[in-house]
Amino acid sequence: MFVKSDCASWPSILAALVVFTLMGLASVPRVSAQSRITVAVSPATASVQAGGGSQKFTPNVRNDRHNRGVRWTLSGAGCSGSSCGTLSAATSASGTPITYMAPPNVPNPATVTLTATSISNTAKNASAKITVLGSPAAISIDISPKRGGLTITQTLPVSATVENDVHAAGVTWSASGSGCSGTSCGTFTNVTSVSATYVAPSSAGVYSIIATSVADLTRSASISIGVTDLAGILTYHNNLSRDGTNTHEFALTTSNVNTSTFGKLFSCQTDGAIYAQPLWIPNLTIAGASHNVIVVATQHESLYAFDADATPCMSLWHADLIDSLHGGTPGETSVPSAGTGALVGSGFGDISPEVGITGTPVIDPTTKTLYVVSKSVNASTQFFQRLHAIDLTTGNERLTPQSIDSSISVPGTGSGSVAGQVAFDSRNESQRPGLVLSNAVVYAAWASHEDHDPYHGWVIGFDAATLSPVANAAFNSTPNQVGTLSYSRGGIWMGGGAPAVDAMGNLFFITGNGTFDANTGGSNYGDSVVRLSTASGLSVADYFTPLDQASLDANDTDFGSGAATILVDQPAGPVAHLVIGGGKQGNLFLLNRDKMGKFSSSTNNVVQTVNLGNSIFATPAFWQNNLYVAGVGTLKQFTFNSTTGKFNGAPFSQSSTSYRFPGATPSVSSNGATNGIIWALDNGLYCTPQSPGCGATVLHAYDANNVAAELWNSSQAAANRDLAGHAVKFTVPTVANGKVYVGTRGNDSSVLGELEVYGLLPN
Repeated sequence: MFVKSDCASWPSILAALVVFTLMGLASVPRVSAQSRITVAVSPATASVQAGGGSQKFTPNVRNDRHNRGVRWTLSGAGCSGSSCGTLSAATSASGTPITYMAPPNVPNPATVTLTATSISNTAKNASAKITVLGSPAAISIDISPKRGGLTITQTLPVSATVENDVHAAGVTWSASGSGCSGTSCGTFTNVTSVSATYVAPSSAGVYSIIATSVADLTRSASISIGVTDLAGILTYHNNLSRDGTNTHEFALTTSNVNTSTFGKLFSCQTDGAIYAQPLWIPNLTIAGASHNVIVVATQHESLYAFDADATPCMSLWHADLIDSLHGGTPGETSVPSAGTGALVGSGFGDISPEVGITGTPVIDPTTKTLYVVSKSVNASTQFFQRLHAIDLTTGNERLTPQSIDSSISVPGTGSGSVAGQVAFDSRNESQRPGLVLSNAVVYAAWASHEDHDPYHGWVIGFDAATLSPVANAAFNSTPNQVGTLSYSRGGIWMGGGAPAVDAMGNLFFITGNGTFDANTGGSNYGDSVVRLSTASGLSVADYFTPLDQASLDANDTDFGSGAATILVDQPAGPVAHLVIGGGKQGNLFLLNRDKMGKFSSSTNNVVQTVNLGNSIFATPAFWQNNLYVAGVGTLKQFTFNSTTGKFNGAPFSQSSTSYRFPGATPSVSSNGATNGIIWALDNGLYCTPQSPGCGATVLHAYDANNVAAELWNSSQAAANRDLAGHAVKFTVPTVANGKVYVGTRGNDSSVLGELEVYGLLPN
């Protein structure tokens, strides 16, 4: 039977349980999300330089459900507000850095507190301790080298020393120049934070290489580099006009040629005295590498190719012109020329102690061929003269050397003639003048050794492609006997100068003492300026002979002791084409090249006579309507008046230095019409038996606008820093690419020859 229960129903019991449960839960303490937030700052400590230093700081906020981030504040016991520093932002989200910038001055104390406070729960924060450091010494930069010269596309390693670069950030490299921008000013390879290799642009000019601090962009340093497009110094006195100019010199200036920034860089030893002018060729590939090359010829029959820039000296090749590879026969040597054993001349030793290569070679840059004449002798006293065509890249012969011997002759009855022929005499003829390369013909000229008869002046042309003598291209200055005179002579000396060449290919030179009869229809041209036509072999086109020629000849007052220089054409002047030259008498004759004046016994038919006052054994230089010549005495500057077509009477200026015999052949370097510098060698102590002594040659540099202003000379620097080797008579300096090359005879004992290289001091 059904019994009614007194207990509550199950639903009511369950409801009661829920109520009690909820009441129990409500009595447990509640934990909010905000109370679980944590804050951290990274880095926790930092040191920052005052006055521009900075540091990034990053907050890390956990359990920030709404990602509200932090608020940043600065404080310090010794600062407030901006004196503690500044911040890039007042707030930032977790993980988002802000930048602290240090104040201009260090607080006292120097600690600044950077606090990050949670925006969601301001009770939550973290801080970083910042030590503000005093500003370091300013960054300074020094570049090495400090100065220099390059050929186009040549490279130059540069390095930067950066002082006070706390984080070793280094530098960035750039280049600038007038009329260029970006890579047209040059490029950089092998770049690091402190070094690079500068590659010169393909255009000549003066460029700046700049190193800029990475840490402080306001700090930089720069150097100036001259970049030249000079095609080369390929012939005596720089060009066919023989005016001695190099107007493509961008590195050397009148302000940097001084004892502080210019001096001797290095020397290259050779096996004999260097009488010929050194020749310079840019960007020549030898053994797979590009070099600027300086070629030197010695009296010991040697040619040397040296790297023109490398320190210490780097020899690229050496050729012995009397070995079997260069046409020599067994037992050949250079020719003894001094003392009782002399085999040429009269034993006076004008050239001493030997004769090998005397005349300056000439270079064809297209075929990379150097032409040179050697002289040698064998044990049987057989004499040899040969014309060589040397491969500039190897020193090897390109062609079989051409013998220059008695097979070359001209009709005549002069001294030494046989059966109506005057033959070339390999023993007595001295190849003193520089060689000429014109219209694919190599011309060589000769005089004698010490006026030792019989001899004549000769000019002979050889085909540059084959070395064979050119038909009808043998000129003898005195082929026939004149009256009862037993000699002929008429040597072409010119103090080592080379015949000048005009635009028509005519050769101009001056002969020395000798017989003369051209004025009466003869063919002898002693003591004359001669113009030879090269149109068909060689033939006299015109000449000038001074009215006192007989006296000059009788008294050994050679007109041809100096050389002829072709002046710049004067199309607007009274005479368009001029040439000038002089000799022992000290007179410079300015001639009309188109109508030279020939001979008159009553007057000299010349444009002008300029009396130098001293004997001339030199080739004048001509630049910007100024003539420069150093006879035995001072170097003098004469100004040319283009309106009158003549030189102003008195010298415009003259050097304080007095040049001893044999005077000096000056050379000119300039950047176009600016920064003209006159370079001259005092070779007065030239060490042969006739010299007053034996000593160093002295290289001088003068301002071309006023040679009374000497810029520098090689005797000025302390401790003989710039001392050169012993002097060689008639030597000429070669100026190219920021350097000056001087041939010497070394010390005449342990060093028999030496090339001195002067230039801008790198540091």
